[in-house]
Order: sequence, then C-alpha cells, then structure tokens
Amino acid sequence: MNDVIIIIPTYNEFENIENIIRKIFSLQSNYHLLVIDDNSPDMTSHVVKKLISEFENKLFIKIREKKLGLGSAYVTGFKYALKKEYKHIVTMDADLSHNPNDIPKLIQNTSDLCIGSRYISGINVVNWPLERIILSYMASLYVRIISGMPVKDPTSGFVCYKAEKLELLNLDSIKSNGYSFQIEMKFKFFMKKYILKEIPIIFTDRKFGKSKLNGSIIGEAFFEVILMKIRSYFKK
Repeated sequence: MNDVIIIIPTYNEFENIENIIRKIFSLQSNYHLLVIDDNSPDMTSHVVKKLISEFENKLFIKIREKKLGLGSAYVTGFKYALKKEYKHIVTMDADLSHNPNDIPKLIQNTSDLCIGSRYISGINVVNWPLERIILSYMASLYVRIISGMPVKDPTSGFVCYKAEKLELLNLDSIKSNGYSFQIEMKFKFFMKKYILKEIPIIFTDRKFGKSKLNGSIIGEAFFEVILMKIRSYFKK
C-alpha cells in the first residue's frame, strides 16, 4: 500500500481536473489520488474516468448522487483513506490554486497536521481582488480570536493529515459542511493537543471555472465558528 493519498472534491471542475491530475502524477513520488465528485453536471467525472486506465491503481473516483457539500466529501475521502491504511492524507482544491509542487513539503513535515498557509509569511495570494484578500485575512483573524488557535490560515484547504491521528477523531461528529469544515478540522486537532504546523505557500486564484464561495457559505462559517467554540466547552 502506498503511504500517501491526495483527496480532491469536485463539482463542475471540467476545465481543471485533467490538468491537476497530470501535474500531481508528474511528480516523482508515487502518490495515489482520490477524486470525490458530486455528480457534476459538466461531466467532470467523465474526464477522471477516462484517465483511470492511464494511471491504473493510482487514480480513483467516488461519484456521489448529488451535491452534498465540501465537508461530507472530505469525510467520505477520509474514511476511504483510513480503511486503505494510508499514512498521510492530503487535501487540496481542484482549481490549481494549490501548487502540486508543494505537496512534498506538506508530507515531509513531522507535524500531525501540516497546513499550506497563505498568511504565515506575509500575504501570499496571486490574482485576488483587494476586497477578497481583506475578507479572507479578516476571516482568519476572526477565527483565531474566537477559537484560540495559533493558526494564521485556518480556512486553508491545502492540508496534510497524519492518518494515525485522524483516525482517533469521530468523523461522524463533524458538524460543518461548507468552508467552515476546514476550520473545524484544525480545531479538532488543536483541542486534542496534536502538533499543528504552517508552511508558506503561494495561493493563485483559479483561471477556469467559478468559485464556490458565496454569501451563504461565509455566513455559515461565521456562526459555525462560534458554535464550534461553545460545543468545545461541553466536551472537556
């Protein structure tokens, strides 16, 4: 069994998915890749299926019946990875905003949870409008204040989990399903007193496709952070 699996959730990523798959498999390391697709209307899954024979026993796909959310997609991927006994589980976006060349740095770090951070060494974001940079940075500050986590980029989706620590969590207890899922996972590791580490990355905004971020997702994250903190007091 290979030690590393990369999990990529997709919904309407037809223009990006082949590119990200080929970039990952162009790396020297023999990574495995699992795509979790929520039955994308643009036929993202068909692109992946066509590539499976080319990357036999390395590329896998799970197609869910409908759009069920980011959090549940990752939980599905986590359960798959733990069942297959991978040692390192990497999560990343399909839109090439996360550079596959940074994957080895995440894996080689000795922490329990290694975060590819946009804000650990200044603000490393390319092609975002100023208002989105401000929104993202202020959201990260808000999360740090409410949660108490010493993490500068708590909403980052470019993360490497040590499987032996991840399997000690109750994945079915995860409440978040949107972008707040990223925050909740880091908070769970933080509350377990696991080792969290951030390494700097350069985040580049997508060139193709449409961002899934909208007002309802931001609102969910705002309130979920408060609820997450409140729930933590009753679990001590």
